[in-house]
Amino acid sequence: MAVIWQPALDEDAQRWQALAASLTAEHFEPLAEELDRDQRYPWENVRKLVESDLAGLFIPKAYGGQGASLRSTVAVVETVGTGCGSTAAILCAAQLGAFPVLLAGREDQKAFYLGEMAKGTGTSFALSERSTGSDAAAIEATAVREGDGWRIRGEKYWIGNGGASRYYVVFAKTDPSAGGRGISAFMVDKEQPGAVIDELSDKMGIRGTQTSNLKLDVVVPDSARVGEVNRALRLAFQTLNVGRIMVAAQSLGIALAAYREASRRAVERQAFGHPIIENQGIGFKLADIATEISAARMMVYEAARAYDSGEDVANLGAMAKLYTSEVAHRAADAAVQIWGGYGYCKPNVAERLYRDQRILEIYEGTSEIQRLVLARAVRKEVEDARNNVSIPTPNRSVA
Repeated sequence: MAVIWQPALDEDAQRWQALAASLTAEHFEPLAEELDRDQRYPWENVRKLVESDLAGLFIPKAYGGQGASLRSTVAVVETVGTGCGSTAAILCAAQLGAFPVLLAGREDQKAFYLGEMAKGTGTSFALSERSTGSDAAAIEATAVREGDGWRIRGEKYWIGNGGASRYYVVFAKTDPSAGGRGISAFMVDKEQPGAVIDELSDKMGIRGTQTSNLKLDVVVPDSARVGEVNRALRLAFQTLNVGRIMVAAQSLGIALAAYREASRRAVERQAFGHPIIENQGIGFKLADIATEISAARMMVYEAARAYDSGEDVANLGAMAKLYTSEVAHRAADAAVQIWGGYGYCKPNVAERLYRDQRILEIYEGTSEIQRLVLARAVRKEVEDARNNVSIPTPNRSVA
């Protein structure tokens, strides 16, 4: 019996997970150190994902994908993440670009953009800006009516798969006076005049991914709009609700890889004549990590199940992303500590995992934002309960 809790996956999810495990062992994991060292986008890994149908796993069959459940997708991302955090992050960013189209796109938009994604042509999510990340309502990019279309001006930043993707879901203010209630979304082709990518981020971790800016002074037709005018902030949040579950799955993969490195080293390394796992300071640490990863895994797979069942996952997704990313942090930290000086030096897997993990507590909603989301939910629950319960007025009469 495995120490880490194992999810009960249906036959379809097991099949996809087994395929992901095979590709990870044969292709993704052996390449991970090179990608990190050279900060190189792994086009060869992307081709493997496309050829194996994993790139379009979550895209409905009607648009060229596999129509897999979110639980299946989570299982794949987690499995890939155990071998290569960068390749898992590429899968997550692809999902993030697809979901606005899935949720609010017209039929022709779904057929084209999702079909392109299934064939390996990426779409990226472009919401954040240089000075605006957590406060999405404060974006400064604008879209102004021009003829039958819209002129979009501004710059987007921190774009996952930026530069590697051909298409971008760009969020811009169409009614600047309305704040968050005046934002719309548009499809932008990076090849069109006025779209410029001129900066790639030099990152601490997941260095096999590509993160870029996107400068915009473009005109797009009204047919490029995704969803209703001035209603796109809600669409962005709906997309992030799913994205947080995906990042939680990526966190699971890195946490499991760190646990594997730490536990193997603790059993193999001798100190004072005994394996160091026999020291309670090490053995108990690993026991705690195994427990936390199991709890995190239960939460992530339950969040995916809830989404597949059509349930609201705003709070559960926030919990899964918050808890699992911080569990991955503790697991990676323990791996470095248990490896000691070797864990602090390249090219050690624990050292790379430590750096790869750190972004998980930042992108698609920082840990602070997840706590803010959940604190608001707690307050609302209490206020709703108070408003729905009749409290008798004390009898203050004096006999």
